[in-house]
Amino acid sequence: MSQLPQRIWSDEDWTQIHLGYASRDMDEKWDVFTEDEVVFLHRSWTGNGVFAATFAPVDGGGWRIDSAIVERDAERYRGTDDAYDCVMLELVIGAIVLGEPAPALRSKLVELTRRESGSADAPAGLIQHSALGLRSNS
Repeated sequence: MSQLPQRIWSDEDWTQIHLGYASRDMDEKWDVFTEDEVVFLHRSWTGNGVFAATFAPVDGGGWRIDSAIVERDAERYRGTDDAYDCVMLELVIGAIVLGEPAPALRSKLVELTRRESGSADAPAGLIQHSALGLRSNS
C-alpha cells in the first residue's frame, strides 16, 4: 500500500489486535487474525483476504503499521483508491477489532465512497454498513 495509517497503537491495543476478531453473525463483515506481527483482514462471508498489515514496535512504546498489502483482484475486492484503503484498514482495526466509535474515520469513509461512486446523496449508514458492517458487543 502506498498510504499507511499513521496511528500509533498502544501496547494494550496491540494485545487486543493480536487476539483478532471473529464475526458472529451476517451483519459482521470482517474476520481478523494475527500471525506474529502480521494482521490479516478477511471478508467474513467469502473468506477473501483483503489486507495484510505488518506491525512494528515504536521506540518509546506502542505499535505502528510498517507495511501493508491490499488485494487488487476486482473479483475479490473492489477497492482501487489508496486513500480509501488506508482509511478502511485503520477503521477495521479500530472500530471492529478494538470496538472504538471512530467518528472521524467513519466520516472519511463516507466522503471517499461518495466521491468514488459519484453518488453524493448515498446514505452514510448504508455506506458504512456495506463496507464495514457491525461489531458484536458480546
